[in-house]
Amino acid sequence: MSGMLPLFILAHFSHHFTAAIFQPLSPFIRDEFSLNYQQFGWMMSGYNIAYGASHLPAGWLTDRLGPRIMIMLGISGVALFAILAGLAPTYIMMFIFITLLGMMGGGYHPAASPLVSASVDKKDQGSALGLHQIGGTASFFLTPLIATALFQTLSWRWTIVSMAIPAFIIGIVLFIILGRRGYARKAAPVTADIQPGIAQASGNVRRLIPFISLGVALQMLITGVVSYIALFAVDNLHAGEDTGALLFALFHFAGIWAGPLGGYVSDRLGTIPVMLTVGLIAGPALYLLQFASLGWSVWAVLLVLGICMYIAMPVTESHIITHAPQRYRSTILGIYYAASRGGVGLSLPVMGFLADRYGFETSFTVAGAVMVGVALVCSVSLWRNRS
Repeated sequence: MSGMLPLFILAHFSHHFTAAIFQPLSPFIRDEFSLNYQQFGWMMSGYNIAYGASHLPAGWLTDRLGPRIMIMLGISGVALFAILAGLAPTYIMMFIFITLLGMMGGGYHPAASPLVSASVDKKDQGSALGLHQIGGTASFFLTPLIATALFQTLSWRWTIVSMAIPAFIIGIVLFIILGRRGYARKAAPVTADIQPGIAQASGNVRRLIPFISLGVALQMLITGVVSYIALFAVDNLHAGEDTGALLFALFHFAGIWAGPLGGYVSDRLGTIPVMLTVGLIAGPALYLLQFASLGWSVWAVLLVLGICMYIAMPVTESHIITHAPQRYRSTILGIYYAASRGGVGLSLPVMGFLADRYGFETSFTVAGAVMVGVALVCSVSLWRNRS
């Protein structure tokens, strides 16, 4: 089954491809509908809340519909509603279609991640999940670059449509291929010979809660801030729209190599030391973003933030899969995905509110302070309860 990993990497790439279009195009969308920062934040939070919440029933649906259907919905379903959002004539219609886009996407990770983890030995599962992450982060890296090239000749609407159509087709093709590879029925369980010792995992709730909380906070706060980076670059740093889009590419470039590196290192040093390190670095980096200029500083800070977030993602998944009791593993994964992805839907309007009322400097300071506080509290608990 390890030979399936490249296929899952492609699936992950296609899953995120169209959902990643909207942030690089945010200056054009903002101007089209005359939005303030908070209104734009609410629109993107509709996607994130729906995306996060849909992870909760996704495991149950995967067991009954099979993983390939959920993976197809997470690719072709997302692409379909991206097309409709791109053609939406009003802010409200775009909000509705982006929210439905999020609902379609929630089933991908609960269907794909356990299959990826089961494809390797337990000692290598962090590395496998990190490699799987390459698909998603490569998508976030390439999407702004492709969008930047396309909207030189196309409108922002037809940029979205022209990028979503290939993803829709890929989702259908992957559905057929997965059926031929034996995934036509419900997901295969993780067997003892593939994941030795999982059944004896401690399931230490005192360790899982702070670890998951730190992983969720990293994604909520970093994504909540970086989602505004194009608007920050255009409005505060007086950059062109294309530069704002390229900043997204730099941020997500870190995930292409930081995710696999984080998974590899955590397999050898442990998930807790790796997680504490990125958690304690992320807070100061968020704070320093307000002092960045269009020179090297903004690129450096965004790269650090990208490294922190993309290391944390596979490390958190690996920790949950290893330490959660087997019969509750899918439930806990669903809660983590829902909180980490959906929680961004809460941080986005808060960051937008602060930016509208007090400026981006205040929103970055608040995000950095909260991140430091969460990291310190979780660090004390994790270090005290380590084994």
